[in-house]
Parts: sequence; C-alpha cells; structure tokens
Amino acid sequence: MIAGVQRAYLASTRLLSAALVLVGVAMVASTIVRGGGPLALGVLLGVMLALLGAGRLWLARGGES
Repeated sequence: MIAGVQRAYLASTRLLSAALVLVGVAMVASTIVRGGGPLALGVLLGVMLALLGAGRLWLARGGES
C-alpha cells in the first residue's frame, strides 16, 4: 500500500513539474511574440518557472541514473 502511495506521489510530482516547465516556456514565447525584451516580466517569470520545474524533475529522479 505504501509503495503505491509513493509511486502516485512521484508520478504527480513529475507531472506537475513538467507542467511548470511547459507554462514557463509558453510565458517566455508569448512575451517575446508580443514584443517583450529579455528583461520583460513575462520572460523573467517564465524562465524562473521553467527552471523551477526542471529542478523539481531533476530532484524527483532520486537515485536513478
């Protein structure tokens, strides 16, 4: 039972982390298309979200190589 809960937790962590990466990339793309520069708020927040999601994905892999 506990193993099932851990698998569900890991799967949801990976899914939400991937969603963060996708939302971050979409924010950056949307901001650039609308004429934002490299220091626009949408670019900065999008990059931060994408990095946060990527970091969570990297940490969620645990001991896997």
